[in-house]
Amino acid sequence: MVSAMTSALLPHDLLWGLTPQQLPADAPAWVSAALAAGQPVVVRRALTAAGQMAVGVRGPLREQRYGTLMAVAAIEHRVRPEELCHVESDRAWPALQALARLREPLAGLGLAWGVSGSAGFELASGVPALHQQSDLDLILRTEQPMDRAQARALLALLDAAVCPVDMQLQTPNGAVALREWAGTSARVLLKSASGARLVGDPWQALEQVA
Repeated sequence: MVSAMTSALLPHDLLWGLTPQQLPADAPAWVSAALAAGQPVVVRRALTAAGQMAVGVRGPLREQRYGTLMAVAAIEHRVRPEELCHVESDRAWPALQALARLREPLAGLGLAWGVSGSAGFELASGVPALHQQSDLDLILRTEQPMDRAQARALLALLDAAVCPVDMQLQTPNGAVALREWAGTSARVLLKSASGARLVGDPWQALEQVA
């Protein structure tokens, strides 16, 4: 049990311990099957009561995504995206090839980064989730502001990969897509536990949409 780590639980963390018996009565059968097979759930951004975490369950099909709550006391194990950066796989999907080639340049940024999405799920759980057309989803912990020129240089690196790569910048206020921050729009979409809103600077205090 990792209840002592409650404050450290972050979006994209993978958690083990949710069982079919803890699901709402109307949960789809595939959700129960996934949990019965021992699959982890992923932490979502949402406001919850104390002692609860918003989590998502993945099914074998892309459209099979189910949001629910998990008691913090039920958590048995956690894997963070940063722990998956150097996990090897004998599967040769383009997303994993891209990850192998990006490890060194991303490490050179001097910032914590990690693997999320289908690649993170497969690397952490061993459950097949990738296919030939899968994107590579990454996160980058950016406690300090990243200027837009830096964002464009980083995006150019990612866009040279062998498959599409999506990166989220994790700021103290929430997450913003690197691709948006590298663009020219005056405002970008910041996702936080309280919802998504347009902001001029993801590292500043949250602003109201004009």
